[in-house]
Amino acid sequence: METKNGGEVLHTTRVRITRVKGAVRRAFLEGFSDPIIYGVHGAIKKFYRVEPEEEHPTTLDHMVAAIAA
Repeated sequence: METKNGGEVLHTTRVRITRVKGAVRRAFLEGFSDPIIYGVHGAIKKFYRVEPEEEHPTTLDHMVAAIAA
C-alpha cells in the first residue's frame, strides 16, 4: 500500500480493546495470542482517586517503554 506522499506503508497495527473492570483493559493485538493488560498504579491511581484490586501498567507506561526501546 502506498501513502498520499508516495511512501510505503510497512505495517498496520490492528488491536481490539475490551474493558475488564474499572480501569482494567485487555488489548488484543493481531498476531499475538496473549493480551496486554492495562490499568492504573502508583501516582496514577492516586490522581484518579481509584483503588484497583490489582495494579497494572498504564497505556502511558507502554508508550514510554516503546519510545525508549
